Amino acid sequence: MDERTQSELEAAVFRRLVAHLRQRTDVQNIDMMITAGFCRNCLGDWYREAAAQKGIEVSKEEARARVYGMPQGEWKQRYQKDATPEQQAAFERSQKTHS
Repeated sequence: MDERTQSELEAAVFRRLVAHLRQRTDVQNIDMMITAGFCRNCLGDWYREAAAQKGIEVSKEEARARVYGMPQGEWKQRYQKDATPEQQAAFERSQKTHS
C-alpha cells in the first residue's frame, strides 16, 4: 500500500471514530479515560498537535469542536454528567496503573 492511500484510510478511520463518538453521547469522557486512556479532549488535542506539526495554528477550542461536533462547553451542558465517586476512584486507579 502506498503512503497516500494509507494516509487516506487513516483519515477515514478518524472521521468514522469521531462520527461514532458524536452519536454515543451516553459514553462519558471519564469512562473513556478509565478504560482506554484517552477521551474526546485527547483527540482534539492530538488534532491540534498534528496541525501544529504542519505549521497550522488551530486553537484548543476549535480542535475540540471538530471532535465534539459543537463547542465543548455546549456538549458538556447537553450531555456530560457529574462523575460518580466510583468513576472518580476508577479514574484514579487507572492513572496509577498506566503512569
